[in-house]
Amino acid sequence: MIWCLKLSVKALERLKRKITIENLWMYIIRILVEQEPLRAYDIKVLLREKYGIKPATVTVYSVIYRMASDNLIKPVQVYGETRYRVTEQGKIALKKAIELLEETVNKLK
Repeated sequence: MIWCLKLSVKALERLKRKITIENLWMYIIRILVEQEPLRAYDIKVLLREKYGIKPATVTVYSVIYRMASDNLIKPVQVYGETRYRVTEQGKIALKKAIELLEETVNKLK
């Protein structure tokens, strides 16, 4: 019985990692929709404060750079600092992601 609990805990931990750390882009867009423009560091802090997600700094920066190259967010210069704003394409991508997650949850009920 204990081994079953360990398996289910591992499975849940994997699921949590997949829908948080491995999909940070959704959370980053959500943060930027509510408050922009922000520095990458500020985004990292808000990921922890708002969502309890504590990714490595390099992970956050890597995701942000990838998001910018995919046109989900765009860098802007504010007083000599690079900050980020969500693009219309980013807002659409978040909306579709939420719809997909809701659809998935409904299928599993």
